[in-house]
Amino acid sequence: MQQKVNSRRFALKALTAAVALSTLTAFPAYAADTIKVGILHSLSGTMAISETVLKDTVLMAIDEINAKGGVMGKMLEPVVVDPASNWPLFAEKTKQLLGQDKVAVIFGCWTSVSRKSVLPVVEEMNGLLFYPVQYEGEELSKNVFYTGAAPNQQAIPAVDYLMSKEGGGAKRWVLLGTDYVYPRTTNKILRAYLKSKGVKDTDIDEKYTPFGHSDYQTIVADVKKFSAGGKTAVVSTINGDSNVPFYKELGNAGLKAKDVPVVAFSVGEEELRGVDTKPLVGHLAAWNYFMSIKNPDNTAFIKKWSDYAKAKKLPGADKPLTNDPMEATYIGINMWKQAVEKAKSTDTDKVIAAMAGQTFKAPSGILSKMDEKNHHLHKSVFIGEVKADGQFNVVWKTPGPVKAKPWSPYIEGNDKKPDEPVAK
Repeated sequence: MQQKVNSRRFALKALTAAVALSTLTAFPAYAADTIKVGILHSLSGTMAISETVLKDTVLMAIDEINAKGGVMGKMLEPVVVDPASNWPLFAEKTKQLLGQDKVAVIFGCWTSVSRKSVLPVVEEMNGLLFYPVQYEGEELSKNVFYTGAAPNQQAIPAVDYLMSKEGGGAKRWVLLGTDYVYPRTTNKILRAYLKSKGVKDTDIDEKYTPFGHSDYQTIVADVKKFSAGGKTAVVSTINGDSNVPFYKELGNAGLKAKDVPVVAFSVGEEELRGVDTKPLVGHLAAWNYFMSIKNPDNTAFIKKWSDYAKAKKLPGADKPLTNDPMEATYIGINMWKQAVEKAKSTDTDKVIAAMAGQTFKAPSGILSKMDEKNHHLHKSVFIGEVKADGQFNVVWKTPGPVKAKPWSPYIEGNDKKPDEPVAK
């Protein structure tokens, strides 16, 4: 029965995405002299559970900017495409956005495999991509601004916390992820980091499942067995709708956070929507923003989003949620606007130069800064525990913003790589 409900839920999501696409023509009519903005997020397929809301976040920001007079007196015109969780299609849609639609900037991608698909296209066509999700690092491009976290702004602090006394003092590690570049590279970094802390190979178990995987019974049973050998923590880099069956199976197996804590890097408020979170209480997520953070900027951001979701009758508008990639998306488009106004131009190279050192008061409560050189934001790190209502209780945070290290020091040869994009 649960399976049927689940399938129905995803069918409804797909239907909602299709309806959203069919109503794109309902955008207001724009004058010829507008600035076109590309939105490149999966509105169908396995990643729609995470990405659809980012499309809506960009549209909300565009409405807000236009209501205040636009950018350099011009209205922003969104061009929305659906690459449908199909990685090569991300490259095709990017060519369309830059070549045919002539967008000034693209906000998009979630998975690293989609970003890697887009990267050669934006570099070759000298486009501009704002990428809003935590990732594995090991990349720098003059044509990309990374507004999500690098590993030292999420993965490393999370492992440090789990090793600490307050985090439970983990000695054994299960590195569990979806089988693609982000989890594999992140786990390569974490394995090297754990080794540097004296953890033996026999105390690390690495496992991968394909996108859209739904049967986690065997894996969770293996985790349970492995944990009998000493205090164990699970680092989850599972992406997309596979998180729903994974967390359900954790609950079914009675694997509680006090026994084997799971820290997730791709599970936030949106992914926990529709999951019974009671059995998951105490499990962790590491991000640079949580909806539950209390400060005036976050209160304003949540209200803005709630009002927008209700006005547009978005799916889930009865329970509007904000999350980390939404915050990173919102910071990105506002910084881009500031850079265009500083450069007095939407020319890619001029905007890139103007982006260096841009600041924006972030909903997380910090003054977010784009690094002067490395195209990454300085970000605070928060670790939150899942609460019964699907929100997070922040249990640990950095004293202030952390500068990103795109090239992890735990990968050999990275010390020789420059901390700024090299023109190709």
